[in-house]
Parts: sequence; C-alpha cells; structure tokens
Amino acid sequence: MAGGWTDADVERLRERLEELVAGLPGVTGEESFGHVSFMLGRRRLAWLLVDHHGDGRLALCVKAPPGELETLLAADPQRYFTPAYVRKWVGVELYDVEPDWAEIGALLEQAWRMLASKRALAAYDAEHS
Repeated sequence: MAGGWTDADVERLRERLEELVAGLPGVTGEESFGHVSFMLGRRRLAWLLVDHHGDGRLALCVKAPPGELETLLAADPQRYFTPAYVRKWVGVELYDVEPDWAEIGALLEQAWRMLASKRALAAYDAEHS
C-alpha cells in the first residue's frame, strides 16, 4: 500500500478511532469509498482516509471550528495538515507520526459538539460532569 502501512495497520487505527467515538452519543462508523466515515445522523464529523486521492497518507480528517487548523499547524506541522477538498477541517497524520490519542479524542468530541443537538449536549455534559 502507499505510505508503507498494511491492511492490519488500517484496521488497528479504525478500531482505535471507533473506541474513541463509542462514547459520543449517536456516532456511527461506516465504510464509504474505501475510507471509514464517522457520522452523527447524516452529518459527517470525521473520516479515516487511506491514501485519499493518492496523497500517500493514512490520516484522520475531522471537522473543526474556525482557527483550529491554524493553531494545530503552528504547534505541530508534522502531526497536522490541511486536508484537500474540505474547508474548516483538520488533517491528523496517523501513520508517519505517533498519534496523540488524547488530542484525537478531544478533536472528535469537539466535532461531535459542533453537530450534536442542544439536548444531546446537555445529556452528555450531565453524564460526564
């Protein structure tokens, strides 16, 4: 495969991401165009992208608020990148750099919060406070 990873590497990362989103109410994962899409209802909050359009990356692409990408790029340009084709999203390298799973979990929760209903947010916050 491009980038040197194996199908087992992809599966391991998919499983780890599924563990992280398991605690986010309503989020499901589904295979989509050779990638894994994480959805809240019909709205996408993240992708596990495998050599997306031949970019040679095994990466997470996650929805983010304005300014988040620039902040992360300034802090760690080896770990974060500007994903192609989507604006206001953050690219997170998962293969060539050791993933920071706490940060990835926080990014996924942040994306979920951007899409979740007020009721879901209140219930989640009450359960996790």
